Amino acid sequence: MSTRPEQAAHERRNRDIECLRAVAVIGVAFHHMQGNLFHPDLPWIGWLFQHADFWFGVDLFLAISGFVIARSLLPQMAAAGTNLRAQAGTIGAFWIRRFWRLLPSAWLWLGLILLAAVAFNRSGAFGSVHANLMATLAGMFHVANFRFADAFFHYEYGASFVYWSLSLEEQFYLLLPLLVAVLRRRVGLLMIALVVAQLCVFRTPLLMSIRTDALALGVLLAMAASGKTYAMLDPSFLLRMQWLRALLPCLLLAALAALTSADLQDWRYRISAIAVLSATLVWLASYDRHYLLPDGWCKHVLVWIGARSYAIYLIHVPVYFLLRELGLRLGRSGDVPLHLPAWLLFLLATGMIALLADLNYRYLEQPLRQRGRHIAERFKYRWTHPTSTAATTMAASACAGVAETRS
Repeated sequence: MSTRPEQAAHERRNRDIECLRAVAVIGVAFHHMQGNLFHPDLPWIGWLFQHADFWFGVDLFLAISGFVIARSLLPQMAAAGTNLRAQAGTIGAFWIRRFWRLLPSAWLWLGLILLAAVAFNRSGAFGSVHANLMATLAGMFHVANFRFADAFFHYEYGASFVYWSLSLEEQFYLLLPLLVAVLRRRVGLLMIALVVAQLCVFRTPLLMSIRTDALALGVLLAMAASGKTYAMLDPSFLLRMQWLRALLPCLLLAALAALTSADLQDWRYRISAIAVLSATLVWLASYDRHYLLPDGWCKHVLVWIGARSYAIYLIHVPVYFLLRELGLRLGRSGDVPLHLPAWLLFLLATGMIALLADLNYRYLEQPLRQRGRHIAERFKYRWTHPTSTAATTMAASACAGVAETRS
């Protein structure tokens, strides 16, 4: 059951990818401050979002997920070949790892949000109990993106609205290995078709909630990563630029911020353009050679944030609402909210998010990820070594029979 060297190479942490995760979650967390932490809105943030917004972090996350998951999964599926049992073992092990990696933290914070809506919601910041109950069920059953599209400008969603993108990713994790098993190398054609089809359609709320072009581009990048063209396109010249190499990713991020601004909200092709730019950043990071940023204290901070980006994504909105609720409860008359300066609210929110995310990462994500990996390895071994498993079972049964006879 030992991990093969080539598989371990795919699964080790890519520090440039972690930096991108950090940038993505910082952008999303800042975008959600307006109206959730800062309530009422701050005029200067409204002006900024008119010209440069930061919700592109969601699409950057999707491009990263498509690349990282496909880079790990595709070689394993190729090794299984046409052996149905080996394919089933690989797919089952993949799903087990995803379950233990994602769902315990997701369900924990869904439960805490629902509890807060019931028992700690004098300000109404968390929304109604009914809306949060429905949102919790949608998040648990991985259909939050469909509920989010249905609720868009129609009714209250609940405080766990960020789960829409998690549901989209979980649907992707469910379907991708099945598609690879059926289509094999032709899965690349399907990914191209997904990108082209979404380029040609108008993005309604439903289509926005199932947008898969960034995911598909990430998968295509992973498929290309083992080819000669990928090696030929290695932008090694960036290493000679020292700190100036950060100009290219900064320009790409600036373009993403402009595309997500209110100024360009009516441009039909902007979501496709966001997906392409996100995939370009993932391409730079995929080589793991410090093309985005030289090694140093800044990169260490971003890697720390990136490793905890999943927890930060789950936690940041509940923290915003918690601070609003505390502001009401600590108000001078009990009914008048305590209005803190925006900079102090920002510092409090940042500190609480960092602390809670680190605790979640250390004491929930990491232990359960290890447990899920061990369970997945045992599951895959049983399916790929049926003779050994049968022999082990027979030996165990024989030992049990002997023990019973002796007793």
